[in-house]
Amino acid sequence: MAQRWIMHIDMDAFFASVEQMDDPSLRGKPVAVGGSHRGVVSAASYEARRFGVRSALPMSTALRLCPQLIVVPGRMRRYAELSHRIMDALREFSPLVEPASVDEAYLDATGLERLFGPVENMGMAVKARVLDVTGGLTCSVGAAPVKFLAKIASDVNKPNGLFILYPEDVAEFLRTLPVGRIPGVGKRSLDALEQLGVRSAGDVLRYSREFWERRFGKGGVHLHERASGVDPREVEPYSEPKSESAENTFAEDTADRALLRRWLLAQAERVGASLRRQRLAGRTITLKVKYADFRSISRSHSLPEPTASTETIFDEACRLLDALTLADKVRLIGVGVSNFGPAHHGPRQLTLPLEIPGRGKGGKESGQDRKGRETTGRGKGRDAGARGADGARSVGTSAEHDEQDGPDGLDGPEELAGPGRQSGQAAPAASIPPPDEKRRKKLDAALDALRDRHGREAVVRGRLFGFDSRKK
Repeated sequence: MAQRWIMHIDMDAFFASVEQMDDPSLRGKPVAVGGSHRGVVSAASYEARRFGVRSALPMSTALRLCPQLIVVPGRMRRYAELSHRIMDALREFSPLVEPASVDEAYLDATGLERLFGPVENMGMAVKARVLDVTGGLTCSVGAAPVKFLAKIASDVNKPNGLFILYPEDVAEFLRTLPVGRIPGVGKRSLDALEQLGVRSAGDVLRYSREFWERRFGKGGVHLHERASGVDPREVEPYSEPKSESAENTFAEDTADRALLRRWLLAQAERVGASLRRQRLAGRTITLKVKYADFRSISRSHSLPEPTASTETIFDEACRLLDALTLADKVRLIGVGVSNFGPAHHGPRQLTLPLEIPGRGKGGKESGQDRKGRETTGRGKGRDAGARGADGARSVGTSAEHDEQDGPDGLDGPEELAGPGRQSGQAAPAASIPPPDEKRRKKLDAALDALRDRHGREAVVRGRLFGFDSRKK
C-alpha cells in the first residue's frame, strides 16, 4: 500500500507580495494591505512583520509600530485572478486539490512518486510551478501523512520553504510541538490547557481519550486525536460553503440606528445577490456588531425556511438590531446567512472560494466605500478558518456570542455556557408570510436580471437610492 502524502501549499504574505510584485517601488519596504486607519491589516509584508505588524492588527496600531509603513488598498479581483492560476497549476500535479482559501490549498500526493519522483522532488516542482504561473510569487510547502500535520509543516520553513514530515518522525515532532500550533486550539483553550499543565501535544497524551472527552466533549476527542497524529480527513476537491456574509467598518463610530439600518440593507443586498448567484439559501440570519472598544457580539435568528431574499435578510437583521441595546457606539456592523438548505433555484455552478482564512490572514476587503471599509466573505469550514452563524440553536430563537476569539476546537457549547457568556435575548419569532416571500423572490430575480444585463451599478433598490456604499 502506497504511503499517504498530503501537501499543504501556502502562499507567502500573499496580498502584500502581490502588491510588491506589481509595484517594484514597494519591494524591500514594509507594506500592509488594508484600508484607512480605522480598519485592520489584511496582510503584511515580511519587512513589516519585523516591526510586529501582523494581519488582523488594527491599522492604527500597525502605524504606531511602524511609522514608515506603506498602506495600500486591497485588490480582490487581482488576488482572485492569481489564485485561479495557482489552483489550476496544482491540478497539473493531482486532481485532488482542495482550496482552503484564496491563498492556500491541500493536495493529495499519494502514489504520485512514479510521475514526479520522491515527495521532496514533487514539493520543489510545485514551488517552481507556482513561481512560474504567478510571475514571481513564492509559496511554502509542507508534506505529511495527514492533513493537519501538512498545514503545520508548511509553516516550519517560511517564507519560500519546504518541509517534509516523514511517518517515522511524527511521534517525536508532536512530542515537543506547542499545543497552540494544533489547528482548532485557540486562546480560551490554551488557558484551560495551561491549568492542566498541558503545553505540548506530547503533554496531551498524559491523559486518556476518555479524560479529554469528559472534560471538553467532542473538542477533547479532537484534541487527543490530533496529539496522537490522527486525522482521517481526506482532501476534498470541493466542499459546500458554510456561510455568506458582508460587513463594514465605519470612518467614525456611530450610534445612529437609521444609518446602521441603511448599511444592513446594502449588506443584505450583497449577501442575497451572492447567495442567489450560487443557488444557495439559508435559514440562519446573523447580525455582527463591533463596538468602539473593539468588543464584538453577534446575534442569530433561524427562520422556518431557507431564504436568499434581500428584503427577508434585511428585515431579520433589523429585528436583531432592534432587540439589541447598544452598549457603546458602533465601529463595525455586518450581516451573514448560514445553515443552508435547498434554494430551489435550479443547478448550481461551483465557484472558487475567495474567503481569507481565519488563521490570521485578517479581514476580507473588497474595496473602499464612503463611510467605511467593505468586507465580504464566504465561510467554507474549519481549515478555511471560516466561522458560520451556528450560534443559533433552534427556529424562533436567537443566540449571542463574543467573537474576540477565532474558531476553536475546544470552545464548544460547554465554554459558551461558562462564565462571561450570556444567552442572547429572544428575537421576535415573526417570519415573512409565504406570499410576501414569493413576491420578494420575483423582485430579486428582476433586479438580478437587470444587473446581469446592464451591470451591478446600473440598478439600485429603491431604499438604497442615493446611498453609495462604494465611495470613500
